[in-house]
Amino acid sequence: MILVIAEQHDNTLNRATWETIAAAQQFGGQEITVAVLGASVTAVAAELATAAVAEVLTVENPALGVYTADGFVQALRGLIEQVKPEYVLLPHTYQTRDFAPQLAASLRRPLLTDCTAVKSVDGRTAFVRLMFHGKLAADVVPQGDPPCIVTFQIGAYRVDQAQKGSAPIACVDVGLDAAAIRQKPEAPFRGAKQAVDLSQAERIVSVGRGIKSQDNVALAEKLAQALDAEVAASRPICDAGWLPMERQVGSSGQTVAPKLYLALGISGAIQHLVGMKGSRTIVAINKDAEAPIFEVADYGVVGDIFEIVPALISELAQG
Repeated sequence: MILVIAEQHDNTLNRATWETIAAAQQFGGQEITVAVLGASVTAVAAELATAAVAEVLTVENPALGVYTADGFVQALRGLIEQVKPEYVLLPHTYQTRDFAPQLAASLRRPLLTDCTAVKSVDGRTAFVRLMFHGKLAADVVPQGDPPCIVTFQIGAYRVDQAQKGSAPIACVDVGLDAAAIRQKPEAPFRGAKQAVDLSQAERIVSVGRGIKSQDNVALAEKLAQALDAEVAASRPICDAGWLPMERQVGSSGQTVAPKLYLALGISGAIQHLVGMKGSRTIVAINKDAEAPIFEVADYGVVGDIFEIVPALISELAQG
C-alpha cells in the first residue's frame, strides 16, 4: 500500500500534492491512501477525495494547526504504524525537506529525496534521481524493511496527470501528545517582502541573459502583468542582482511546473532546464536558433525579444 502525505497551508492544498498523487498512480496495482494533517482539514480532505485513491485519512489536532517538525513527525509516525504502508510519498517542498529526514531517522527507514520518476528494474521498484545538476540519472532501489519514504521533485509529474475518482474520508486518531512538541513556531520566514513560491504559479515569464540589462527587466514584468504571471529568471540574472534570488529557476533555485512557462532570451543550460522542464507548455523566444531551450520547448520563436514582447503585450491589451 502507498501512503501519500498531502501538504496544506491555511486550508489550501499545495498543488504539488496532486503531482505526488499522480506519481503514486504510476506504481500500478498498488492501493493508494492519502493523508492530510492539520487542525481542521475538512475542506482539503473533500478536495482530495476527488482523486482516484482508495481512501483519504484526516489527522486533526489543534497542535497541528501550525506546522512544527516535532508535531508532524510524531503524528506521521503514529499514522504509519497504524496503516503500515510499503511506501510513503511526499512532494519535495520546503516543509517536507524540514521534517522528512527526522521522520526517516526516527523510523530507521530509508529516505529517497527529489525523485523524478518511478520504474521497474529487474522486477523491483526503483526511483529515478538526477545527479550532478541533472547530467546523470540514477535508478535507486531501496533496501531494508518497509516503509521507504520518497519525495518527488516539483514538476516531475503534472497536476493534470492525476486520475480523478471518488474516495471515502475517514478520521484517524494517532494519539498525539502536544506536550512532547518542543518547538514553538513563530511567523513563517520570508526572505524579503516580495518573496514568492514559484512552484505554485500557473504562469511564469522567465528572463535570461538575452534581456541584456536590468532596465529591460521591466519589459518582462509588463508582459507578466498582462498574463497574470510571475516573473522568474535564470541564474545569471539573479547573480547579477537584477532580480531577487527567490525568483531563480534551476538546479540551484526553484523547481517549477506551471501551465505556461515563457522563456525570454534564455539559452537553456542544463542547470536551468532541470528546474522548468516539467512545465505543461513551454514557449521560448531567442535569437539563437541553436539554443538548447528549443529542444524542450513546445513552441519556439527565433527572433528578437525586444520586437516580439512589445507586440505580445499589445495583442494581450486588445484581447
